[in-house]
Amino acid sequence: MEKSGQHLHVEGAPSSSQGMESGQSDFYLEDRIAHLSEEHRQYLLARHGTLDLDPLPDMNDADPYNWPRWRKNLNLTLVAFHAMMATFTAAAIQCAFENISEDLGVSMQRTSYLVSLFIAILGGAPLFWRPLCNRFGRRPIFLISLICSLIGNIGCAKSPSYATMGLCRAITSFFISPAAAIGSAVVAETFFRKDRARCMGAWTLMVTLGVPAAPFIFGFVAQRVGYRWIYYTLAIVNAIQFIIYLTLGPESLYVRSEIPRNNITNTKQGLFKFGRIDPAPLRLWDFIQPLSYVMKPCVIIPAAAYAMIFLWGSVMLTIEIPQIYPAKFGLNTQQIGLQFLGIIVGSVIGEQIGGFISDRWMLMRQKRAGEPPAPEYRLWLSYIGHALTICGIVVFAIQLRDSGSTWNITPVIGSAIAAGGNQIVTTVYITYAVDCYREDAASVGVFITFVRQMWGFIGPFWFPQMFEVVGWAGGAGIAIALMVGVSVLPTILVQWRGARWR
Repeated sequence: MEKSGQHLHVEGAPSSSQGMESGQSDFYLEDRIAHLSEEHRQYLLARHGTLDLDPLPDMNDADPYNWPRWRKNLNLTLVAFHAMMATFTAAAIQCAFENISEDLGVSMQRTSYLVSLFIAILGGAPLFWRPLCNRFGRRPIFLISLICSLIGNIGCAKSPSYATMGLCRAITSFFISPAAAIGSAVVAETFFRKDRARCMGAWTLMVTLGVPAAPFIFGFVAQRVGYRWIYYTLAIVNAIQFIIYLTLGPESLYVRSEIPRNNITNTKQGLFKFGRIDPAPLRLWDFIQPLSYVMKPCVIIPAAAYAMIFLWGSVMLTIEIPQIYPAKFGLNTQQIGLQFLGIIVGSVIGEQIGGFISDRWMLMRQKRAGEPPAPEYRLWLSYIGHALTICGIVVFAIQLRDSGSTWNITPVIGSAIAAGGNQIVTTVYITYAVDCYREDAASVGVFITFVRQMWGFIGPFWFPQMFEVVGWAGGAGIAIALMVGVSVLPTILVQWRGARWR
């Protein structure tokens, strides 16, 4: 059993930083089944009705793979919503840029930096939280996250100056960040491989939806009761989350053992019991270990490709709409919030391909080949996402250029198309990377989040100047070149060489 600072061995398979070919994994699984005790076999059959389980659970009710379906879904819902609150809080003030600018006496672009700062910290803070989550469990860290985020949001609501609000936003971002990166580990240590893309998709969809849903909702709040009530509302939601998670949220971290344990159930008792789960000592390396995946082509290439798609299919749209639309069309905060409905609809539709259809895609391949397909087979679906994101950005940019001063819906349609493509790429790439190194899913999730957020952080600093210099059509051309060069072509390379690199 691996109990190093790098990861917990949640899969019950040999530790391997290189991963395993699908054939090797399948052979190992069959070997484990063949060596199960009769008691263990009967336990699994009673629990799941089959031994065709990947990974193979322990003979223990506390093993999250053995949880009943309702408990797994409840935990996923709580974690996915918590993850959504990270991006939701980051984007909450986007519809109120003009109001904040006037109230604090700063420019619109400086106001947008309150979002950029949040984005950057969301990327870096999980490096601190991951080792703590691996030692003390997911649940206590999530509870600390919520109560401290509540305090940070109240501080934002009371901030008298731009600097104070920036500081409180930084505090909130640091504490709300864990679930947005650790969610991949929760999915990997709770759900079997056959359900992984669908469940990973639920988590990634919520992370994506947080960005457009916040301005869509808070446009009404800012218009009617003032933008500071955005922060009060976020604090209230954090308080509700804390109470629900404290009373209903189970701990999914489970230290797997090669020696079968007694058949016990301790999930309910663990709701109000806190303590160290993994006794391994904390080391400095544990806090930077996820960054070592920069040397793993099957993670760094999908991470960079996804970050580029996310930059254009999410960050650019949600940053430019609240800056451009008030001056161009004279829209108020409520009307600006409504422009994000296209991104919400597009993301939900895109997830049906990235998650549900992705699992069916892999299952059909397995039935035809008679064995689980290589993780690279999933990447075929990413090209649909690439094409949709490129088309959507072109439609958004050109229609916005040609719309004059009269609002019309066509740029919103373009944003919906781009958002659909972004969500497909999000789920496919993250699921692929986790499949390659699923025994270290927490580190993979933290690294991908780091790359995505760092690249998203710098976008708002150069988007306005780029569109001002080259125009909307020129900006769309730059976007296409970057997405093809950083996303499409490297994906082809991973499909060709990925099996050897793993």
